[in-house]
Amino acid sequence: MEAAVSRTLARSFAVALGTSWCFAPLAPAAELGVKPAELVSKLRAHVQAVDARLDGVLGVYVEDLASGSVVELRADEAFPTASSIKPAVLYELYRQAQDGQLELDEITRPPRTRVGGGGVLQDLGDRVSLTWRDLAVLMMRWSDNEATNLLIRRVGRDAVNRRLDALSLGSTRLHREMMDLAAARRGDENVSTPRELARLAKDVALGEGLSPARARDMLAVATVAASGSSFRRGLPEGVRAISKPGELEGVRCEMAWVDVPGRPYTAAIMTAYLNHDADGEAAIAELSAAIYSTFDRLARSSEHGRIISDRDTGK
Repeated sequence: MEAAVSRTLARSFAVALGTSWCFAPLAPAAELGVKPAELVSKLRAHVQAVDARLDGVLGVYVEDLASGSVVELRADEAFPTASSIKPAVLYELYRQAQDGQLELDEITRPPRTRVGGGGVLQDLGDRVSLTWRDLAVLMMRWSDNEATNLLIRRVGRDAVNRRLDALSLGSTRLHREMMDLAAARRGDENVSTPRELARLAKDVALGEGLSPARARDMLAVATVAASGSSFRRGLPEGVRAISKPGELEGVRCEMAWVDVPGRPYTAAIMTAYLNHDADGEAAIAELSAAIYSTFDRLARSSEHGRIISDRDTGK
């Protein structure tokens, strides 16, 4: 078991280590024309339709980073984040590395007693040695709770929250470590709003405050495909994206940044009070597909609305 997991880890680390991402700065936002605005309006209607039939509470924030247009529903309501808070820990890790407070390639050994609830460290022996960057990959790819807690202790929970304040994300709070049920019962829940969670995804994608090399490396870690992502089910295979799902009883949520060429967007879909958890997952997947379809068509269309692609057989 341990050897098989190690081989899988090695493959994922190779992807994260060997990939060098780069992308052009965003152009200034441009207002949507009449027809593109109508397409975005239909996306809003789709969000409202999903909300109407969901037996629970839905919050959505989607921002077109090319035009600045927004689709939102309960965008400033606080929801539990579950594991969707983990990119905030990743961002603080890289900012501290940037400032010389830690070395990403420093080796650490996880304690033998580890929390469960997700990931692979809970299944490995007591001779595991990993770098802080390795732990970040485990946190983002497998949502490893023990890896996350080790990173939180290394960078400091208060430091994560101060960084969120500096990013003007004051409603996003890391109140507890992963799997701390006693803290959750006290009401110390990790929370955010759809608007802020989507903006956190954008800050991670753009490497806000980091050198170009650090930003590329953080993006390589952040875009390792997250296990169990409902949002990615709505995306075509191979689309570059950050996605971080979170789940608790009655709660499903996900934050994302999607690199549609010429039309990148950021999104957060959050649910609570779900009667059936699977309904929240289905809502996230359906809305992800609808959002991608909207911005993919906008990216590939002429100003008159003709979609231009290699599949075009028209005359």
